[in-house]
Amino acid sequence: MDKRTLVFTGGGTGGHVYPGLAIAKALRGLAFSGRIAWIGSTKNSDREAVEAAGFDYYAIPSGKLRREFSLKNFADAFRVISGYAEALRILKALEPVFLFSKGGYVSVPPCAAAASLGIPYYTHESDLTPGLATRLNARRADTILLSYEQTREFLAPGAEKKAMVMGNPVRPTFHSADPARGRALLGVTLGQPILFFLGGSQGARQINELVAAILPRLGEATFVVHQTGDAAVSGGVDNLPPAGSNYRRFTHIGEEMPDLLAAADLIVGRAGAGTLWECSALSKPMILVPLCGSGTRGDQVDNAALFVRSGAAISLVGPEATADRLVEEIARLLDDHRLRMAIGEAARALAGRDAATEIATLILERIGEAS
Repeated sequence: MDKRTLVFTGGGTGGHVYPGLAIAKALRGLAFSGRIAWIGSTKNSDREAVEAAGFDYYAIPSGKLRREFSLKNFADAFRVISGYAEALRILKALEPVFLFSKGGYVSVPPCAAAASLGIPYYTHESDLTPGLATRLNARRADTILLSYEQTREFLAPGAEKKAMVMGNPVRPTFHSADPARGRALLGVTLGQPILFFLGGSQGARQINELVAAILPRLGEATFVVHQTGDAAVSGGVDNLPPAGSNYRRFTHIGEEMPDLLAAADLIVGRAGAGTLWECSALSKPMILVPLCGSGTRGDQVDNAALFVRSGAAISLVGPEATADRLVEEIARLLDDHRLRMAIGEAARALAGRDAATEIATLILERIGEAS
């Protein structure tokens, strides 16, 4: 039996965990029989997702990386140093032949530790514009994996030479999703349009408030599915009506997500990489309400703009995201089947490849186990 170990790292949000898990599962599907372990944050949600997938999990202290000045930077600097020391200890004990970084601030100490130990690693960027963690990890990475060709222009001089465009991995279940199962789970008959509001892995106050504002205006003919996130994280839940005959809401959605998305006629959500690629895998038309403002680096706005330029989505940014404008766009798309199909097909063309299997194959080639 193969005893070699591969280590994955990344975390902080589902967008930094689920794509990595998709690759890890693809490795199993390609008959890699060695050990797979994960170095991640102290968040319970990250640990639970990884362990539920059947992989060992090691938590390390992690500090958020900020470009701007903040007093929190001082405390976080100590966490980063502590995280590096702990990652170094874990990697020495596991003796992996390779490390794969999915990004997020927790991935920086393990990548630095791997480089100091001579362990080769790849780093992957899901968004159009690379975050600070990717920029740091890219310096000593063997290869920088990108989701979009356009991301090359945002890399440091010389870094583009070791970049490869591979797409953003999604879980295998999205490639075998069944709309009939999704409709059965919701109790929706064929012919009734399904409008799906997604707030991302943590939920979104803005999305919740928009749903509360427009739900009375959508009429009984449309069935609304709404993923709210935890009230403590996402906010806006208190203004939502109770579930009814044409409205179902979920705090979180687990294994049912692929089938529920497959059943949807139209999706309204954020422009995080996970949402974009999961919906694109299913050729779904999207109205995007990207997170923007001082609390974000603008990656979702950039992602949404790329999809709009490709004809793969409609985007309502900042002040454009009003209840009136959203109702108008929803009505326009639900009334035009051909337009919905065209947008969905463009989304699949832009972001519909099976990146998990392709990246898993690349890893096996790197460690000398390709068939």
